[in-house]
Order: sequence, then structure tokens, then C-alpha cells
Amino acid sequence: MFTATGMQDIPTPRALTAEEIRQTVADFRHAARAAIEAGSDGVEIHGANAYLVQQFLAPNANTRTDRYGGSIENRARFAIEVAAAIAEEIGADRTAIRLSPGLTMWGIDEGAESPDLYRYLIAELDKLGLAYVHIVHTGDEQRLADIRALWKRAIILNRPGRLRNQVGADVASRLANLEAYGQMVLANPDFVARLKTDAPMNEADRASFFGGAAQGYTDYPAMSA
Repeated sequence: MFTATGMQDIPTPRALTAEEIRQTVADFRHAARAAIEAGSDGVEIHGANAYLVQQFLAPNANTRTDRYGGSIENRARFAIEVAAAIAEEIGADRTAIRLSPGLTMWGIDEGAESPDLYRYLIAELDKLGLAYVHIVHTGDEQRLADIRALWKRAIILNRPGRLRNQVGADVASRLANLEAYGQMVLANPDFVARLKTDAPMNEADRASFFGGAAQGYTDYPAMSA
């Protein structure tokens, strides 16, 4: 894992107890309130990229036999409880969630049930009236179409590896309301100007990610005036 002192071995994980799950939901609620009090406009729950929420969704990570494991409904329960708690605490209009359906990362595998899992999860989250859902999409276009059909509010869509000539295509087709860009914006402080002028893009330096210093974050060159 990335740390301020370099890469470190990840500790062997263990299953949370039922009481620890309740406390973790409460911790999410508390963190959301603290973020608002600190001046944030809202909170986006990280339910993607093999973080804790997605670990509950994936049957190869979640081997529980209680109400949080086994069936699709049970594996989705933690994500829904966290979203509901935060929405209750700070308002649904200030609450959003990021998901990465079908993404295999750090060993996470949602299995053959993944499309059904996300159809259920998206439908349940939609009932909460959240501000938006942020989708990291790397695969099945039908899965994305299903999410668009089930979700009644804004969708932010992130396609890792999106080519510059595809910028704006998902908004134009109404598949998404907004498009998210990470590495291209990180590496190009004048991202919009480069798009408008068809200027070449800087490449992001992956070796510097999560480095905790200016290198690879604030030292990318802008275009010459």
C-alpha cells in the first residue's frame, strides 16, 4: 500500500464483527458531518476500487454468513446503510457515491452476479435521492445502460484510458451528465486550453502517485504563453 514513507505490505485483513459494522456506519456518518462543518459542499462515498464498500459487494472478499454476506441483498446492505446514514446526517442532496461495477482490482472479483448486484444496488440507492452516482466504467456497455435506466438523477462517468477525441461523447449521448477525468487533469494544469487548441497532453507520472510531495502533482508544465 502507498504510505508517506513508501510502499508497505498490506496487513492481513479480517472480517468485521457485527458491532464493528455498526460502528463503521456511524463513523461514516460522523466523518460526513465533520466534512460539512469544515466547509465541504458534500460527500462522495468511495464504494469503488476495492475499498471497504466494494469488499462487501464482492463474494470473493465477503465470505460472511450473517445478514451482510451471501445473497445480493445482503452484500449490498453495507453500502446502502452507509449511504442512508450519511444522507440522513447531511442531506441526500449533499451525498453521492462512487462505484466501479465489475472492476477487478487488488484481487476483488464480483463474479457472474455482478450485473444483477448493481441493478439491485442502484435501484435501492436511487430511492435515497442522492445527488449523483459516480461510475468508474471499464467494461460492459449494457451494464452502463442498465444503470442509466435505473438511476433517476445525475451520473458522473469516468472511463479510465479515455482518448482525448472521446471527451464529451458520453455527455453528448446523454449517457452521462458529467464526465470525470483524473490523470489527464492531474498532469495538465491547463487541461481545458489543451483540449480547445488540440495541444499535446503531458503524460501522468505514475511512479509519483500518492507520493506526498510536489513531484507529480504541482510540477507538471503548462503550455507556453
